[in-house]
Amino acid sequence: MSTPLRLLSTVLSPAGWRLHPHASSRGRLSSLAEHETPSQVPDGDRQALEDGEYKLPRMASLVIVLLASALLQVSFFIVVSSSNQYAEHLGGTSTFSGLVIGIPTVFSGLALLPLMKLDQGGYKRPLHFACASALLGNILYSLAYCTNFLYLILIGRIVSGFAFTFWMYSKRYCSDPRIVGVRRRTTLAGWLVLGQGAGFSIGPFIGGLLFKVGFSNSVINGYTSPTWIMAGIWAIFWVFASLIFEDVPRTSPEPHVIQLTSVSEPEQLIESLPIESEHSSQVTGRGICMSAPQWGVAATMCWFAMTCFFILGAWEANIPVFTGSESSLSPFHFSPFAAGNLIALGGVCTFPFLLLNVFLARRVQDRHTLALGTSLGTAGLVLALAILRAQAVMYGTLFACWFLIALGFNLASTVTLSLLSKQLPGTWNTRISLAIQYSNYLGRVCGAVWGGAGVEIGMLNYVGMQVGIVGVGAVMFSTLWRQLKAKTG
Repeated sequence: MSTPLRLLSTVLSPAGWRLHPHASSRGRLSSLAEHETPSQVPDGDRQALEDGEYKLPRMASLVIVLLASALLQVSFFIVVSSSNQYAEHLGGTSTFSGLVIGIPTVFSGLALLPLMKLDQGGYKRPLHFACASALLGNILYSLAYCTNFLYLILIGRIVSGFAFTFWMYSKRYCSDPRIVGVRRRTTLAGWLVLGQGAGFSIGPFIGGLLFKVGFSNSVINGYTSPTWIMAGIWAIFWVFASLIFEDVPRTSPEPHVIQLTSVSEPEQLIESLPIESEHSSQVTGRGICMSAPQWGVAATMCWFAMTCFFILGAWEANIPVFTGSESSLSPFHFSPFAAGNLIALGGVCTFPFLLLNVFLARRVQDRHTLALGTSLGTAGLVLALAILRAQAVMYGTLFACWFLIALGFNLASTVTLSLLSKQLPGTWNTRISLAIQYSNYLGRVCGAVWGGAGVEIGMLNYVGMQVGIVGVGAVMFSTLWRQLKAKTG
């Protein structure tokens, strides 16, 4: 029997694993079933394998997780359209406004590791922590107006940032091998990104609309009403989440199935085989060694996770500043309401395509989705450079740039975690979720500050840097094209 078929048999029959004679020094696994072919795998085992690849969590709990992620997106973006004028009213600057938008992710990243020591491998505690933090953070942001204290909006956003830790947990939930099969992870990631698209559409629109309506008193007004409303929504959601959400079973993840085509050499397949325990040193004395291509794939996915959120965050923070500025490149002089409408319109127009992606994920490889999304987003950036250089910025051209960027990089962000989770052992899900989330955080905070300062540093420099970041990712992506192949779904 050929070596590739013997290796495939090893993957399909995890119950027959034993330690390789050299496992103590190299951390590899071998199989007792050396003479089995895939066709000789019992029908019951084959059916169990297929069922495991398509399994999904309890629907009510999944809906709570997806809704929590979407509400966090709305909370993040609802202040975007008015934060610049709110900060200026309290004595701040546009750069400070960008910091207000981006700062939550810094403190979210700082809070993640301590929270993970308390989560017991589940999601209920992080969910309660997120609801409480979002409720308190929105209240503090609202109180900055009546207290006339500029830094209270920053403090409020910092507290809200603790809630954003649940973004990592929602991603981890949707790729957790205990409850989600390998052929369902990109589909669930698509639903997360759909909520992400809804968040950056609904948030700026509602924020801009409430700013226009006003409610002119010292407590509830155009600056504070968005966050007062979000505080009320979070209070109601917290009650329902407490009653409905059911945590995952406290069992070890099932052995992760790695397809033969995702690695280039049989030796790499042996190295990537999982073990039963998260603490691999208890089994082999060492751990599972990642091959060079696997390290390359991990680095590429982290880079794109950072890139997508850097560019999206930069544009969301920059549009209200640029369109409301006195720059010779901007003919708009938009109010926060008009700027919020522009951001929301771009998001709404991407929604049908992101919804379509949820269903196409079952048939399209993750690397093709990543390539398409990056290409669309890059086209938007190049178009932005062209109209800025030609000083031909109009509503239609700026909208076209924003639409392509919003669609492309939201689409690309769908696959960063799901692709990586399909190529590494299921017991590593927490680690890779953390790596992707920290990359997202880095992109969000740096992008928001970069976007807020875009007019001051020059709009051509502002967009040019984004093109350069995508270019680095394109080199990584092209080099590792073969290694980026993974199961669909």
